[in-house]
Amino acid sequence: MVFGSLFGSSTKSTMVSREDALPGREQRIFPVPATHEVLGTPLEGPWPEGTEVLYVAMGCFWGVERIFWNLPGIVTTAAGYMGGFTPNPTYEESCTGLTGHAEAVLVAYDPSVITPEDLLKAFWENHDPTQRNRQGNDIGTAYRSALYFTTPEQEAAIEDTRARFQSELSRKGFGEITTEVRSAADAGEFWYAEDYHQQYLHKNPGGYCNHGPYGCALPAR
Repeated sequence: MVFGSLFGSSTKSTMVSREDALPGREQRIFPVPATHEVLGTPLEGPWPEGTEVLYVAMGCFWGVERIFWNLPGIVTTAAGYMGGFTPNPTYEESCTGLTGHAEAVLVAYDPSVITPEDLLKAFWENHDPTQRNRQGNDIGTAYRSALYFTTPEQEAAIEDTRARFQSELSRKGFGEITTEVRSAADAGEFWYAEDYHQQYLHKNPGGYCNHGPYGCALPAR
């Protein structure tokens, strides 16, 4: 994305400590949109009974969100910040690397329609998990690869698919997967990004996107 790319070269490539992170603020400073621009569902819930949530980070969240809202069985998606220390961060703060957050996407889904394995297939195949703290032009800890799970089934699927994907990468001469894997409870709160980031590529079809093959190629649903 433009801001992230411009500031990427000066962004810290090592994780900021809790003590050195920006202080943030107690109160949310911008509202969360009530509904998803594409799916028409609530961004914050309540969602139908049985809905499960997986948080994914694959670099710039604009293309990532588009990948997932186009999959079957998705209840809603949202762009945000996760895995860091600063409460109620802004986009500009996150881009500095001083909040500790990754740009992440909340994926709420119906497990009777789509499985964690299906979601993880989209995750592994649409970014380079062997690049540490970088995707394309975006450099820094905010653009790291990460998975934050909320169920034992998701955790098991992550371990299984990561091992199988690594085996294939190694067979083809690629490096080691660097993806951060943690429970969502350990990673901390998911902070919703500003309104203009939500469903950004639906609002701006020609906007910056560095995810493939699906993030930049799929039409709006």
